[in-house]
Amino acid sequence: MELVDNLKSMICSLFEVHTERNGMQRIVTPLEYPGSGDRIVVRIRPLKNGFQLDENGEAALYASMAGGDTDTDGIDRWSTELGTYSPARFDAEEQIISAFTSNQRLIAPYIFRIAEAAQQLFAISTSRTERHSSDFKDRVKKVVADAAIKLQLPYEADYLLPIAGGLIADHYINAKTPLIIVTATSATRLLEAELIHMQYQVEDTGGFVLAIAESQASVGKKQFERANYYTGKTVSFSPHDLVPLIKSLVH
Repeated sequence: MELVDNLKSMICSLFEVHTERNGMQRIVTPLEYPGSGDRIVVRIRPLKNGFQLDENGEAALYASMAGGDTDTDGIDRWSTELGTYSPARFDAEEQIISAFTSNQRLIAPYIFRIAEAAQQLFAISTSRTERHSSDFKDRVKKVVADAAIKLQLPYEADYLLPIAGGLIADHYINAKTPLIIVTATSATRLLEAELIHMQYQVEDTGGFVLAIAESQASVGKKQFERANYYTGKTVSFSPHDLVPLIKSLVH
């Protein structure tokens, strides 16, 4: 019995329970969104006739930040199948996963069901994006490498930058003013390009940050427009225009 009691305590300690306004409980679970390190949080909202459990739309938000898309046939199929084996439901319009119960005994297992569905939504909506992003990165790499060869300039891929934070450039062309190229496969990666630009300014280190997104839509129009103020330059990918742009930035 001692081992069982210790196990119960250890398992319970993995969950954080916080009381919020209006009696809402916020449960920080030990489960994480794949590859992000962000823990899944489930909220329990008391209603007149029971309790609503949901993840506050964070699964869709994190997926979007990772370049994912929740408006796909794959997500539609998953959402339909979810209803056959889980109390959790995905509202495509509200972009939220939720469940309802009037039985307090079901709250604990429903927390796991919401967290499970959150992981699934994130994984499915980003899986195709990861393959697509890899192809996009390969296309950018080919153009940049060819340009560096033509310009007869030293070039490195996945270059660890000499600034605080251990940030990495997708491509680094060693010119008089080094050209730091970030392939912005998501809004998050575009924010990293802004951070690199800021660090270079703060540390007064010579370097020009060029962020390349596949399109404005791939990272968000507002984020794309903002990035032009917080990087050296942010552009949409165009193989034809990228070579002369690189040439102009290194000479």
